[in-house]
Amino acid sequence: MKMASTQQGMALLVSLVFLLLLTLIGISSMQNATLQEKMSGSVALRNQSFQLAEATLRIGESAVQLSTYSQAVCASTVQCAPPAESSTVAAAGVNSTSGVTWVAAGAGFYGVQNIGTTLTAVNVPSNTSATLYRVTAVGIVGNNIRSVVESIYAKY
Repeated sequence: MKMASTQQGMALLVSLVFLLLLTLIGISSMQNATLQEKMSGSVALRNQSFQLAEATLRIGESAVQLSTYSQAVCASTVQCAPPAESSTVAAAGVNSTSGVTWVAAGAGFYGVQNIGTTLTAVNVPSNTSATLYRVTAVGIVGNNIRSVVESIYAKY
């Protein structure tokens, strides 16, 4: 009889050890699943901000395409460079350093720079002068998810 009670105690101990191991595996799996969910949420927000920036870029390009659109050529090398404030812009208005006027479009902003004229633009008929515009767009999702895209638009 003594042997049976010792074996019953051992079975309880072994089952408690297995239960502890299964609990640890379960907790580890839950932490991993939570981390994966946070990562996929971050990717979704980045994708959303990129899509918003692309849509805002198209709005800016549409504004430049209008036959009545004109803008003075940028006055200096600093004003012809891509606008540095694109990583921080949070409101519509003129930036005094770059000279870019930021226009609100939905949850994003776009700015246009006239970077001069050329005779060698791609997809422009030969010996035709084309004015080059840099359109920079910013898509913002939430408080800190931001995407910046730009294009060069040749208008002739």
